[in-house]
Amino acid sequence: MLPRMVRYGGEGLAFRTLGRTGLEVTPVCVGSAPLGNTPLPYAPDIPLEDALATVRRVLEGPLNFLDTSNNYGDAEERIGIVVRELGGIPEGFVLETKVDRDMDTGDFSRDRVRRSVEESLERLGLDRLGLVHLHDPEHISFAEGVARDGPLEALQQLRDEGVIAHLGVAGGPIDLMQQYIRTGAFDVVLTHNRFNLVDQSAEPLLEEAKELGVAVLNAAPFGGGILAGSKPAQGFFAYRAAGEEILARVEHLRAACERHGVPLAAAALQFPMREPRITATLAGCVTPAEVDRLIEHARWEIPDELWEEIAP
Repeated sequence: MLPRMVRYGGEGLAFRTLGRTGLEVTPVCVGSAPLGNTPLPYAPDIPLEDALATVRRVLEGPLNFLDTSNNYGDAEERIGIVVRELGGIPEGFVLETKVDRDMDTGDFSRDRVRRSVEESLERLGLDRLGLVHLHDPEHISFAEGVARDGPLEALQQLRDEGVIAHLGVAGGPIDLMQQYIRTGAFDVVLTHNRFNLVDQSAEPLLEEAKELGVAVLNAAPFGGGILAGSKPAQGFFAYRAAGEEILARVEHLRAACERHGVPLAAAALQFPMREPRITATLAGCVTPAEVDRLIEHARWEIPDELWEEIAP
């Protein structure tokens, strides 16, 4: 194992245990979907060298958690280039990925899951994966997902073979995520765009995951960018055109943060970080400067008066 390259932890970034995985992670995780030029609304293409510089910045800390996926464009390949440069993942660093359906055919069979893992191993330059999520299972029925010789069974077999250490499930519909964690097969559940300053519809999932001992990861605290002040994201929430009620809520949040001298992005990031049922919050970064800004916002001192004013 490589020695740690950086000082981990620090104010606002102390390690948290990721449930029964035993993994120690910072409360902020960098998401790599934009780094791989994943087709997303209003997302620009990221040149290779910019993406590599961003991955290097993440791996040199103080965050110790990076999220990727088989279908995040070239993200795994780009991360793999840096992993090979370093001779492996730094000790104490957590890299999670996801198995995905075939994006052309929709195939999410047992064989497809095994191919997805093989592809990830090759791209990342690894012989074993730590945490792997069943990704976006809403594209098949729950019955198909848990069927004999189906995708879940394939993941369990890969874990039993020692190829994967821990299993997670990541997706959108809250009721479906609840169905999956009730199987007892998953150590972690990842929800996105459903627990932030605008939308807290993941609340039932957070509560049930707590009862079942399943760790929760929360992605997209900025709702696709609007809560981070991204100009291309204005008028959109969760990658869809935002209605008047959502836009009014965002304006209220922006004005309140401005009065207190707090960046809206800092409040949006720290809102889920304050929730004890959430272990870590994931946010995408496309430049080293964005990684640094994410860290700065995670540590920003926010007065109680602002939290009271913007409470959902």
